[in-house]
Amino acid sequence: MTKYFVRSACAATLLLACVIGAQAAIKLDDAIPVGPQVKVGKLANGLTYYIQKNARPEKKLELRLVVKAGSILEDEDQQGLAHFTEHMAFNGSTNFKKHELISYLQSIGVKFGADLNAYTSFDETVYILPIPTDNRDNIDKGFLVLQDWAGGLTMNAADIDKERGIILEELRLGKGANDRMQKVLIPKLYNGSQYARRLPIGQEHIIKDFKHETIRRFYKDWYRPDLMAVVVVGDIDPLDAERRIQQHFGQLKNPANPRARTYAAIPTRAHTEALVVTDKEATSNALLIRYPVKEAIDKGTFGAYREKLVEALFTGMLGQRMQELAQQADPPFIAGSSSVGKLTPRYTSFNAFAALGKGGATPAIEALVQENARTRQFGFSAQEFERARKNMMRQYELAYNERDKTDSGSYVGEYVRNFLEQESIPGIENEYAYVRELLPAITLDEMNGYARATIPAASAKLVVYTGSTKNDIPVPTSAQLLAAVAAAEKVTVRALEQKTLATELMDKPPAGGSIVAQSEDKALGLTRLTLSNGVKVILKPTDFRNDQVLMSAARFGGQTLFGEADIINARYANGVVGTMGLKDHSPLDLQKILAGKAATVSVTLGNHVDGITGSTANDDMETMLQLLYLRMTGVRRDEGLYKSFVGKQVEAARNAMAQPESVFRDTLVSTLYQNHPRVSRTARPSDFDKLDLERALAVYRARFFSAKDMTFIFVGSFDMAKVKPLLATYLGALPVGEIEIGYKDAGVRPVRGVVKKDVRVGSEAKSSVSLNFSGEAPYSDDEAMRFQAMLEVINIRITDILREKLALIYGGGMSGSLSKYPYENYLITASLPTGPANVDKVIAAAMAEIARMKEQGPDLADLNKVKQNWLQNHQKSLRENGYWVNRLQAAELQGNDPHEILAYPKKVDAITPEQLKQAARRYFDMNNYVQLVLYPEK
Repeated sequence: MTKYFVRSACAATLLLACVIGAQAAIKLDDAIPVGPQVKVGKLANGLTYYIQKNARPEKKLELRLVVKAGSILEDEDQQGLAHFTEHMAFNGSTNFKKHELISYLQSIGVKFGADLNAYTSFDETVYILPIPTDNRDNIDKGFLVLQDWAGGLTMNAADIDKERGIILEELRLGKGANDRMQKVLIPKLYNGSQYARRLPIGQEHIIKDFKHETIRRFYKDWYRPDLMAVVVVGDIDPLDAERRIQQHFGQLKNPANPRARTYAAIPTRAHTEALVVTDKEATSNALLIRYPVKEAIDKGTFGAYREKLVEALFTGMLGQRMQELAQQADPPFIAGSSSVGKLTPRYTSFNAFAALGKGGATPAIEALVQENARTRQFGFSAQEFERARKNMMRQYELAYNERDKTDSGSYVGEYVRNFLEQESIPGIENEYAYVRELLPAITLDEMNGYARATIPAASAKLVVYTGSTKNDIPVPTSAQLLAAVAAAEKVTVRALEQKTLATELMDKPPAGGSIVAQSEDKALGLTRLTLSNGVKVILKPTDFRNDQVLMSAARFGGQTLFGEADIINARYANGVVGTMGLKDHSPLDLQKILAGKAATVSVTLGNHVDGITGSTANDDMETMLQLLYLRMTGVRRDEGLYKSFVGKQVEAARNAMAQPESVFRDTLVSTLYQNHPRVSRTARPSDFDKLDLERALAVYRARFFSAKDMTFIFVGSFDMAKVKPLLATYLGALPVGEIEIGYKDAGVRPVRGVVKKDVRVGSEAKSSVSLNFSGEAPYSDDEAMRFQAMLEVINIRITDILREKLALIYGGGMSGSLSKYPYENYLITASLPTGPANVDKVIAAAMAEIARMKEQGPDLADLNKVKQNWLQNHQKSLRENGYWVNRLQAAELQGNDPHEILAYPKKVDAITPEQLKQAARRYFDMNNYVQLVLYPEK
């Protein structure tokens, strides 16, 4: 569980000798033992394996092949081939021909990209394979897939050549302002080390022209058992898993003369330097101060674990200070942070970062440097420290409470990191015990000593400014950056004053109401309540999690109830109110008051719906209900925070249209909806001239001053007897004054006819094709399922044809919705990024797949792949609180029968190829679509 709570940038090297004697039960020099939840072993050939039996989700097995080899090991003529090798794992092997692997896995419900995946980094390559276990043959084949990845890739010459085009398209996707700036930055960020010369995507000329034997050499050198781990977590007998690992991987052999697996060193910076990197297509301005890089390898001891706890406390407290700076009326930056950051698994550095506002670099430098200096000199207060400890302890309690309800996917990540980074894996039961013993013994003096040792006072540093050249913020020179840092370092700082805060959200609970009616729905396990003020409640207690309760409420209403003069005020009303806090408390004050609590509430003013969502742990149910009550009755006005909010929005909008893709998306929306003011486009700075604090507050209050016609749904691990009085007290006290219920159809309609437009913007040779089909269509839940099934089948074909066969795209596909409100309609969008020279081919191929669906319908095998994936996801979702709260909310809002949830498998089974063929004919109207193509300017 370290991943979630204390896995920070590094383990600090500070020795905490002053408190070692206080630890009686735990000896800090001892190695942390592997927990009993996992079997860790090693085959005779050096392959490491991890096995854990885990029941959540049911009938599912998570498999990983981890290779301790990435782009850092590439020879000069292999740059990009570690990543290329990962691609070839899906292109033919000893037991699976090209295309056969993906097709087989799809047939058992494993979706390519969403489930089946892989990634390549500097130092590792990881293959991800979830397998359903309801059929034993699936398990056999799953291990066979991992075996082939480990040692059975065929690396056929024709397949290698075909894959070049796909990877070149992936490389093309990454081009743009960030890529251009990174090419200048990375040599400096990695201090000229080998990492700067081995980005995983590689070199374009090598990808185009490398000899086939070059990639085979990489595979032979580095895909070997002594550099591999197999991770198996899920619904499987551990002895069976161990036998399979021996059977499938025991015969792998290491080379007779293996190449040494070394790790690239990152030299320490000797001199202070400043770097200014700008680009006309950059969408934001930012500042980074990177202090000296340090080697930091996890020792796996209790002492190292304790240092991570200290570092996590430090990061949280310093981060909160940076948040406070960002919430000033005239903030020095939009957002800022200071923390220890990880460059690689073996190297860290202390960094200060800021997203810049209208003041540019100088005020950000002053704030970052001086706040760091303040913390280094004066440390943290007792109040800050106690809040941080409360939050950390609560996080571990929550994880411990869910120890038997944690998904297998969470565990595999820990074991991958153990193999790659030596992260300890004691298991949450042991970790909870360790933290309960270690955390109380960490003192404020120790924390402040850590701050002095961690925040550099005077050292060599790299100061980096990145930004756009197309706004009115002056771009500093390198000399100006260095001068600003030097001046900030000379300023005398004072200790931070801490104000006294309330200890509770509310002085006392409201008068409340009572429960006046109750009914049961045994089929769905629901209890329905009516309160004395008319508010209705649906309760579904579950055992899906041990310590999770989710809440939802919604009714028709939303932004369209307000006139055109209020479009901006309605669009941002929720954001304005949220940025000012509740009752007498600012947002940061709320964070402090709620230290140690696990409760959140969010309010949304959508186009046609007023919505409320919340989540909490069992013991904090009352806190969540208090937050809800205050969201509706305790709206706070704070002009300073409002100005800060507006300033940040203006800065975010200033460069938003610099990126070609943003211009393309904006043009698509304006073309499709004919510049209708109700359709949200990319924000411009001038939009916020129309935003008014008083009117935004009035809009919010107009929709959330009353709970009339709202049904509050609670799903989770609550105790019915305990929760009912709380609901009566807080929900029963909500105001229920008269309020307009319903929404308005604002007349937003897509353009009719065939519209084709080219958008020429950007300097890179990048294109994107967008095909958009829309119109009116009768809505039903059954038809919505057929509609989505049609799109998913077409996406299988797009991957098979446009990517794998024609190598025209790396990613892309179709998405769409069949909607009931505000009028019955549909929209389908195909997004297909490609190269300018391939635009016509991509359009022709996409249109051919549409025509094929209309004329022939889907292949039954492809439809069955979609069905299998849906049924597996549904089976998993039935044991998730989030699924139930969303489905119950949708049924309640739309007036549907919630029992249809139980009929889902039958509805899926009933979908036929003929229905999808008819759906394609209905929705793909070749006389009514919008085609936009992005081209570079030149």
